[in-house]
Amino acid sequence: MNIKYKTVIVTGGASGLGLATCRYLADQGAKIAIFDLNEVAGQALVDELNGAAIFAKVNVTDEASVAAGMAKAVDAFGAIHVCINCAGIVAGGKTVGREGALALDKFAQVININLIGTFNVLRLAAEQMTKNEADDGGERGVIINTASVAAFDGQMGQAAYSASKAGIVGMTLPIARDLAKQGVRVMAIAPGIFDTPMMQGMSDEVREPLIAMVQHPKRFGDPQEYAGLCRHIVENKYLNGDVIRLDGGIRMEPR
Repeated sequence: MNIKYKTVIVTGGASGLGLATCRYLADQGAKIAIFDLNEVAGQALVDELNGAAIFAKVNVTDEASVAAGMAKAVDAFGAIHVCINCAGIVAGGKTVGREGALALDKFAQVININLIGTFNVLRLAAEQMTKNEADDGGERGVIINTASVAAFDGQMGQAAYSASKAGIVGMTLPIARDLAKQGVRVMAIAPGIFDTPMMQGMSDEVREPLIAMVQHPKRFGDPQEYAGLCRHIVENKYLNGDVIRLDGGIRMEPR
């Protein structure tokens, strides 16, 4: 699928990897629907992209909120062709810590936003994609979900986060199988540690041991590299039902 003139939903599009993806794909000629809770940042990005984007205040865990965002995107651009799920939270906590067992509501919150929120958005996006006219290869849409290397080698204190991201990995193939007849491909990206504003705010004491775990190149990922992989997935029709690690060969140590 050629990204030019296609409508792309990006959840968490006002910051981090989502922000970089919105900018990059808009530069490639895509129309962007930014789904985020941060209205100020979202509207600022709309202004920056100068007619190539709309913003919808969306809570990914709320069905009505997501449905309203989808409707706004369709009303603005006529269809939905690509859905990139970047929205998520990072919340740590040991299974049993100094204060006792990890609070169940904290674990559930991470699962609800990262995993259930991702599924909530993609299922409604896929429903819209099935209405698209298929191209010559029978394709109607592409869904890209964001997992994490923590799905495979989560560190101490990452039980909830790792479980949420492993869920994204685990549902990739069955959803791709579910949507195959409708011509919708489903992929996931498992990023390593990327140089987002959150990581830029960390001290060298935190950053350097993490960089040491990366094989090559010895640095954090550039958000543009994530965005570029999203474009490649959209345009490479034979990528389906799998997870791509984008991590410089990192394998996370226990802590």
